[in-house]
Amino acid sequence: MVFGAAVGPDGRPSPALLARCRAAAALALRRPGARLLVSGGVGRYGDAESTLMRQALEAMGIPPARIVEDPTARDTVENVLAASALLRGRAGEVLAVSHGYHLPRCVVLLRLAGLPARRGAAAPGAGGRLPVRIWQRLREVPALPWDVLQILLRRRRITSPS
Repeated sequence: MVFGAAVGPDGRPSPALLARCRAAAALALRRPGARLLVSGGVGRYGDAESTLMRQALEAMGIPPARIVEDPTARDTVENVLAASALLRGRAGEVLAVSHGYHLPRCVVLLRLAGLPARRGAAAPGAGGRLPVRIWQRLREVPALPWDVLQILLRRRRITSPS
């Protein structure tokens, strides 16, 4: 599962999005039978992140038949919930692909959503300048418990009798 990242103001994939696609393509080439779920909706600019990821992966040599696109998710929790709906009962192991700072949260949320997940590949080169890299890591501190709470509450609503 490839988690989305922002689309640039020009409507093209951001460097972060392309880095995640390159990491996913390298992983897919090592696992020829694996399918790729690309997840990310329409953000501030351009097309859905998933559409741009699909196009980038195809340009990197991944056959279209191996790519499943989810253009609905707007954040990590929605990525995970969409993956759970699409993959529950049909997936073997789910390998998460994102940047290293983001992967622990992705894996925890996928597991809480009932998917057998582990770290698949970390995209290199997150951020750029030091303040950006620090911000990316610091925002994971409150994001993890907040997203865990969201997944648990939604899971409870789904499994509670009406």
